[in-house]
Amino acid sequence: ATSKPFAVNVPLLYPDIELHIQNIIDLGVKIVISSAGNPGKYTPRLKEAGITVIHVVSNLKFAIKCQEVGVDAIVAEGFEAGGHNGREETTTMCLIPMLKPHINIPIIAAGGIGTGATMAAAFCLGAQAVQVGSRFVATPESSAHQNFKQSVIDAKDGQTQLTLKEITPVRLIKNGFYEQVQEAYKRNASVQEISNLLGRGRAKKGMHLGDLEEGELEIGQISAYINELKPAADIVNEMMVEFKQTIQTLNSQF
Repeated sequence: ATSKPFAVNVPLLYPDIELHIQNIIDLGVKIVISSAGNPGKYTPRLKEAGITVIHVVSNLKFAIKCQEVGVDAIVAEGFEAGGHNGREETTTMCLIPMLKPHINIPIIAAGGIGTGATMAAAFCLGAQAVQVGSRFVATPESSAHQNFKQSVIDAKDGQTQLTLKEITPVRLIKNGFYEQVQEAYKRNASVQEISNLLGRGRAKKGMHLGDLEEGELEIGQISAYINELKPAADIVNEMMVEFKQTIQTLNSQF
């Protein structure tokens, strides 16, 4: 589809991860953003193939591990983020300055970033870049189902929750499936029972097929201030304008 370089996001818990890694190497992908697994397992192999490796972390322990195994940069993700998340529930504002004194490689801040002002805040905390996910769901370019896009636009503060921590923590919009999970917790269901309830394809059912009751609706806390469908280019331009204005305001005040 493109002759331009692009990155591939690879959760290392995929059952066919070996095939994915080999395909990435064979096809000459330039950047890999790995997550949900040991960064030491595939980083040397990817870097040997000339690939830049970035790994997602939610705590200091794994950030240091990434640095030790030769990862080129880390994404430090606070628990405000949508989708799969850290068990520690550390916010981005706490996580970035916690990592900064110990990490010499670039830190990319993620979680709760959807405006130019929050981007500027991340830079003030010590990040060299930001990763933005949830903000781009409600765009024409997004592959998400229109039902899910509208549910994100309609979401208010407090309507997302981090759950399923026994399996793999994920932030969801509260819906029928979320309530089923809560009922399972109330009756002290086993991890296996909760895993069976989750099943397979639950995220696809919600976000890509538009089942707002039985699907998994993954989105970050910033959904509370996403209130319209907007082209991705407009979002980027607006963020950059606000980012620069915020920095100028800070410079004028101090």
